[in-house]
Amino acid sequence: MTPPSGVIEARSVSKRFGGVVALDSVTVSILPGEIVAVIGENGAGKSTLVKILCGVHPCDEGEVRIDEKPVFLAGPADAFAHGIAHIPQELELCDSMTVAENLLLGREPVGRYGWVNDRACRNAARNALEQVALDVPVDIAVSELGHGQRQLVAIARALDGKARVLLLDEPTATLSPTETKVLLDRIQVLKNSGAAIVLITHRLGEVEQVADRVVVLRDGHQVATLQTDQINRDEMVRQMVGRNLEPVAAETKSIGQVRLAVQGLLSNTHPDPIHFEVKAGERIALAGLVGAGRSELLEALFGLRARQGQVQIDQKPLPASNPEHSVEAGIALVPEERASQGLALQRTVADNAMLPGLHREAGALGWLKPHAGENTATEVVQRLDVRPARTDIAAGDLSGGNQQKVVIGKWLALDPGVLLLDEPTRGVDVGAREEIHQRLRELSRKGVAILFASSEMEEVLALSHRIIVMHEGRITGTLTSSDTTEEEILALATGGNAP
Repeated sequence: MTPPSGVIEARSVSKRFGGVVALDSVTVSILPGEIVAVIGENGAGKSTLVKILCGVHPCDEGEVRIDEKPVFLAGPADAFAHGIAHIPQELELCDSMTVAENLLLGREPVGRYGWVNDRACRNAARNALEQVALDVPVDIAVSELGHGQRQLVAIARALDGKARVLLLDEPTATLSPTETKVLLDRIQVLKNSGAAIVLITHRLGEVEQVADRVVVLRDGHQVATLQTDQINRDEMVRQMVGRNLEPVAAETKSIGQVRLAVQGLLSNTHPDPIHFEVKAGERIALAGLVGAGRSELLEALFGLRARQGQVQIDQKPLPASNPEHSVEAGIALVPEERASQGLALQRTVADNAMLPGLHREAGALGWLKPHAGENTATEVVQRLDVRPARTDIAAGDLSGGNQQKVVIGKWLALDPGVLLLDEPTRGVDVGAREEIHQRLRELSRKGVAILFASSEMEEVLALSHRIIVMHEGRITGTLTSSDTTEEEILALATGGNAP
């Protein structure tokens, strides 16, 4: 059956990258006033489809149609001229420029003599930020914002451009529950005003909440289109992975001696002394809103930020501001932003896999051995089911979720005693999320102490034994996961008391 024509349509599009088929004859039509969610496991072809719709990639076969007419999109600027705005998973912002400059780049208001009108720029920028309820100074550099705030700036820029087609790739991956609600409400407003919206997300609850249709991709193929009462979590998961996920087996908790002890930690982000312990076999979550100081705490523990106070690993003091000593002491950090902090995207999977343990690969005189890192990379690929299962391709050619697996896997290859993770499953599909969670459970059974920050309430409650809640750089409460609720966590995260 021929699908109805919409404001934008991908008709029988296919795309290959070398020998990898990213998309195979996929047809999607998005109507005005409609939200279409595109879901699938990592590497299913979701981001490739969106990049074809916004002109980043040309399709090898098929065509893109706008208002029922075939078009060739020479690039994102060409797509934007047609009213198509794309907010990618990895943000495209100029960190050295101000918030206002990013919001109005290429369309700055000018005065009588052609000079940029700074006052008009600031006013226009504030109006754009109001659309996503983001209250930050418009004259500070984007680099000074947290990742969630930068995400909202990117979304505000697209919304302010009066786009009639909005392509959102994991827009809520780093947003707090409050910020997520603001964005989803705004998407509904845009839909009601006649915009066509494509939403890529691994948060299936959001899909249930806002999607009118759901397109399911698997290994580059379009396997299902779900509507109305078909849009439920169980059916979406079944179509995505081609099977029913096994329920998590009951876990026997075996907590040992203290492996990470923090006493009186202070930093520029943490004005009050911070105290806590993580024991062998224990998984502790850091919960809080964007800007609560969770990422900064993990970085301070690892030695990437200046700190005061005492940190001990297995009862031995850990020097401050020295990541090399942290690695030697058996502590590892999986950072939040894999593209800028976790990977060298132009290097191969093998090169990336050996970086944390580079000293282990070197010979007697410090020279790297032939094919250094191949064994480590092969182990990472096999253990975490990285797809495609190759070590010779650039990390940047992997999907976001498979990149995340490489980031986690390269640190696990060092067999750390204390594992720090910042948003461990950001941008990861439901199947890969369960694989990562299972891997972390296995590590804790082996005695690894795990401290992770997550904005996913479901993940915080399901994966942790205890929850440390933070607000504005301070610990506002410590909860037992099995005896708490989302409401109690959010109350503490906003600076109040648990109900």
